[in-house]
Amino acid sequence: MLRVLFVGDIVGKQGRKALSNHLPFLQEKYNYDLLIVNGENSAHGKGITKKIYDFFINLGVDCITMGNHTFSKDNIFTFIDDAGKLIRPANLEPENFGKAVHLIEFKNKKIGIFNVCGSIFMTNTTKTPFEALEKLLKDNPCDIKIVDIHAEATSEKYAFMQYFKKEVQMIVGTHTHIQTADEAIFDRCAFICDVGMTGPYNSVLGRDTDEVLTSMLDEIKTRYTISTEEAILSAVVVDIDLSELKAIKIERIQIRP
Repeated sequence: MLRVLFVGDIVGKQGRKALSNHLPFLQEKYNYDLLIVNGENSAHGKGITKKIYDFFINLGVDCITMGNHTFSKDNIFTFIDDAGKLIRPANLEPENFGKAVHLIEFKNKKIGIFNVCGSIFMTNTTKTPFEALEKLLKDNPCDIKIVDIHAEATSEKYAFMQYFKKEVQMIVGTHTHIQTADEAIFDRCAFICDVGMTGPYNSVLGRDTDEVLTSMLDEIKTRYTISTEEAILSAVVVDIDLSELKAIKIERIQIRP
């Protein structure tokens, strides 16, 4: 069996702190084999830096997925091609930096972790997530497929799961920062529409509440300040049967401050 812990969108310093603080408990309780985190909001709410990438690796993270803010920090271009455990959405512009799949050997099985973006309500995408993942799967044959679809629309995530559920063992949605209560097994695939965020709980999706209200009520452009409140941790743990190549269990995790 392969047990995968996937931690949802890590938002800013408080999100990183929550991950670090809770990992020992999660390791003891779930004894996971593979740790994946979404890090696209980990640097002040937008993007990732080399220092934060190294922070995740030092915590024992096996793969970091990204999203629409992948290229928000200019210095991403100085290290993304050398960041072996960092993947970016295959269908996000620009496509010629970084990689969209991370392959791992585990118990004589090849594990593929893939990253795509949704098309609905998203910008800078070059093709649909369906087209993007089909090409990734064709170019990267493996036994177990794990996918982070970074997307806004619930309908798109469900359609994506229905299309790939016989071929992929784990599909998790990220991006909305709100954990959905719909975790389930469809055919051989474990699915949740959105894992939720690991970031400031008393906030607006991780952002400072006063700043967001100022922006919405007074129509004043603000700085995208991340809240300093304590963080919630949102995650899922999935068990995958390696002999039958199918997911057999998915459990939501939510640790509030």
